[in-house]
Amino acid sequence: MTQWVENPTGGRDRGPVALVRAWVEILSRPRRFFRTGVAPGDQAPGLVFAATVVLFEEVSRYAVVKLAQRGLLSTGPFDYPAIGGFSPGVAVLALFAILVFVTPATVHLTAALQTLLLLPVASDRGGVSETVQVMCYAMAPCLLAGLPSAEVRVLVTAWGAGLYLLGTAVIHNIRLPVAAIVGAIPAAIIFGYGFRGFQALSVLVADYGF
Repeated sequence: MTQWVENPTGGRDRGPVALVRAWVEILSRPRRFFRTGVAPGDQAPGLVFAATVVLFEEVSRYAVVKLAQRGLLSTGPFDYPAIGGFSPGVAVLALFAILVFVTPATVHLTAALQTLLLLPVASDRGGVSETVQVMCYAMAPCLLAGLPSAEVRVLVTAWGAGLYLLGTAVIHNIRLPVAAIVGAIPAAIIFGYGFRGFQALSVLVADYGF
């Protein structure tokens, strides 16, 4: 379910194996992935990838709550709102809405904002679809964002934000410091608020007495 531009047949890999391949590639060789795995107008595989990451993250949140209710696990410092407190039927409907409506809408609106921020600094920038793909694939570390650990959540959301800024620099042909400036707000929206990185950071800051 991703496209590998260097494939001589020009085809698209599909299925779970391709998703795993994309996940491993973006985490291990992100610069190469952004150069070869992101193609103009090819945002559908990226959206599927993002939906898969969000699926794992939200299902893990639901599992944490259910295990905590049985006394098998602690929710740690988090109250776990969203689907964690729903019945199974309502949780499925909520998850469907998150995957089909909320995630794509959030990504596209944030990508539109990023495009506006790029206008003054990137004359040779890529298209909106490429921004969407960078945003989606940068979510790869957030597969673990639903775990009840503030440290893990801060780590994976910061990692995701870093991948996003790197991908922005590669795809839009700008220097990394410039990408960090123009990409800060979109990264904060997706990783700080969307994946609750800011909440986890505030917990850590409070734990250390700041």
